[in-house]
Amino acid sequence: MLLVRGILRVVLQVMVFGAILFLPIGTWQWPRAVQFLVGFGIISLASTVALAKLAPASLEARVKQGATKNQPRADKIATLLLALFHIAWFVLLPNDVFRWQVLPAPSLGVVILGAVLCLIGYGIMLTAVWQNAYATPIVGEQEDREQTLIDTGVYSRVRHPMYLGHLFFLAGLSFWLGSYLGSLTVPVVFTPVIARILIEEKTLLETLPGYAGYMERVPYRLLPFVW
Repeated sequence: MLLVRGILRVVLQVMVFGAILFLPIGTWQWPRAVQFLVGFGIISLASTVALAKLAPASLEARVKQGATKNQPRADKIATLLLALFHIAWFVLLPNDVFRWQVLPAPSLGVVILGAVLCLIGYGIMLTAVWQNAYATPIVGEQEDREQTLIDTGVYSRVRHPMYLGHLFFLAGLSFWLGSYLGSLTVPVVFTPVIARILIEEKTLLETLPGYAGYMERVPYRLLPFVW
C-alpha cells in the first residue's frame, strides 16, 4: 500500500538521521537535535498522508527505490557521492557542536532563524514534489509513465526547485543545531548536487520534448539571478 510505504520511508529517515546525529557523541541528550527529529517526523508524516490522498502519483515517484535500467552511469556515481557527502556532513554537526567547537556557538536568534530556514526549505521541496509527479530520486527516462514537462508553479521560477529547497534545509539545519562550521561546508556537500543537475538536464534534453524551450523561458537552474 502506497501510504504504508510512505510512512515506512519517513520512519527510516528519522531513524537514520537520529543514528548519524547521536552515535558520534554517544548520547541522545541533545535537545535541538531531538526537536529537529520530532518536528521533521511529524511534518513528514503529515506531508506523506496529504500526498497519498491528494497527489498519490507524486508520492509514488518519491518512494520508488533503486536504480532504473536507463539511469546514466554518471548519475549513479553522483548519487553515491551525494549520499557519502551528506553522511559525512551530518556526522560533522555533532562533532563540531560537542567536541571541536571550531567557531562560537550561534545565538538564539540565529538558531531560530535556522529553524525557519529549515522549514522554508522543506516547504519548497514539498511543493516541488506536489507539483511534479515525475520528481523521482534518480535520473532516468520516464517514458513508461508518459512524462510531460512541468513548467508551472515553483518550476516557473527555477528549473530545480527541489534542490533549492534542500539548500535552504541544510543551511537552516546547521544553524538550528548550532554549527557555523556546518553552514560553511554546505557548498562542499552541494558539489554532487551540481553534478546531478547537469546530468539531469542532459538527460531531459535528450528525452523530454520541450525541455530546450523551457530552459530558455526559465534561465536559472538553482538560484534566481545567480545560476
